[in-house]
Amino acid sequence: MSVAARFARLPTGAKLLLILTAVLLPIGIALVSFGESGIRQANEAIKGRAEDQSRAAAEAMQSLIARNALALRIAANGALAEGPARACDRAQRSLTIAPGIAQSFELESADGKPICSAGTVGDTGSLPVVPPASIATRIAPGLNGVAIRVGVIDGMATAFVPVAELRAAATEAPGEIEAVVLHDDNLELRVLGSPDTPDLRLRLTEWRIGNGVLLARIGAANRRITTYDRLVLLLPVLMWVLAALITWVLVSRLLIRPLKRLERAVRSYSPGGTLDLPRKLGPSREIQELRDAFGRVVSRVDESDAEMAGALEGQRRLVREVHHRVKNNLQVVASLLNIHGRGATAPEAQSAYAGISRRVGALSIVHRNHYADMEENRGIAIRPLMTELAAELRAGAPDAARSLSIDLELDSLNTTQDVAVAVAFLVTEIVEFAMLHCPEEPIEISLRRTSELTARLMLASKVLVPDDEDRPQKVQFERIVGGLAKQLRSTLDRKLGRYSVDLPVFPPA
Repeated sequence: MSVAARFARLPTGAKLLLILTAVLLPIGIALVSFGESGIRQANEAIKGRAEDQSRAAAEAMQSLIARNALALRIAANGALAEGPARACDRAQRSLTIAPGIAQSFELESADGKPICSAGTVGDTGSLPVVPPASIATRIAPGLNGVAIRVGVIDGMATAFVPVAELRAAATEAPGEIEAVVLHDDNLELRVLGSPDTPDLRLRLTEWRIGNGVLLARIGAANRRITTYDRLVLLLPVLMWVLAALITWVLVSRLLIRPLKRLERAVRSYSPGGTLDLPRKLGPSREIQELRDAFGRVVSRVDESDAEMAGALEGQRRLVREVHHRVKNNLQVVASLLNIHGRGATAPEAQSAYAGISRRVGALSIVHRNHYADMEENRGIAIRPLMTELAAELRAGAPDAARSLSIDLELDSLNTTQDVAVAVAFLVTEIVEFAMLHCPEEPIEISLRRTSELTARLMLASKVLVPDDEDRPQKVQFERIVGGLAKQLRSTLDRKLGRYSVDLPVFPPA
């Protein structure tokens, strides 16, 4: 089955939904593409924003370490230039006036031996010795800050930046930084965030700070497009789907269902009955007008049927009257022939009048039976016709054949008027020939159905035997019965003492 044939067999609602989907599908595809592209761009923007926030936090911590290293170098150079005595006091006075600088530091000699200190610096023995103008950054052994060692003339200076200042520098940067962890070659310092914070909801980036010695792993909030955001971005697609469904529902309720109700009402109508059309068919004015049009058409059809039934009844009455008048006229003709026959003096004339009267009587019987059976429109019933014809022939037989016996074995069959006329004349010819030439012998007449549309008429008598003498009466008789058989569109089957012929009949009821 082709696609077009399958589509044609679908209900109208399904066809409408498919057509709407096909028409709006390119728009839907374009909207989906634009929505997905927007989601990807939004995710990329969020990812870039998180990286920018992490970079800003790393730069803030790098700036804090650089400021402390620079201030420490300047203060240590000035303090050690005047000698080791009271060098820490001179350095502390210098650092005090610098904003945002750590106040805990230690001055060491060039070989790393402590000279003096201010505040709590902790164990600095693990820090490397640095030459002048160099900087070394390490995580404090106490895991509570970052130690910065700078090389100056005639010594070194070591400062301690507590973890609180690192956290403040990272969080003051714009953005949502939730985790900061610093690494050097040996130690790890968690500046921000709990160790239990899962990394799945953070976007982690790594940055080098402190002259590249420290590795800062910074976690920013992993903001992504949520399901709600996707729904908002894909709202045009949802609107397209909703529009197709709403259109299908509206058409189904306002058009398809009323039409189906109207179809059921029209289909249940039968001629002569009442067309019960639904009163409520929705707000569609066109469907209501279609309902009214159906009602008007059915009313006109009923009126036309009534007129045709009246005309047909009149025609039937006219046909009955015609048949009745023909039957009466034939009976009048037969009566006149009987009167003239009785008044004739010559035997030949009497015989001629009688023969003509018998044929006219046979035709009258056919018309009378047709008049009786016309109401049922089943044609002429052959059995009562043959019975009446046999009685009429016996009644009109000459005196020598008053004792003629006619035996009938007939099935109940119906046929047309033309066939009935030919059968009546055939039976009349054979019975008359028998009663004139062999009146003492009985005649057997049988009619049996041979198929649904045919029957066989058989007449048996001793008079129906081959005759060696070529008598004119026999020759004329054979010519007449042969012609009547041809009217039945059959061939007369002549056998010793029996003539038979096939004739058309109506199928059984």
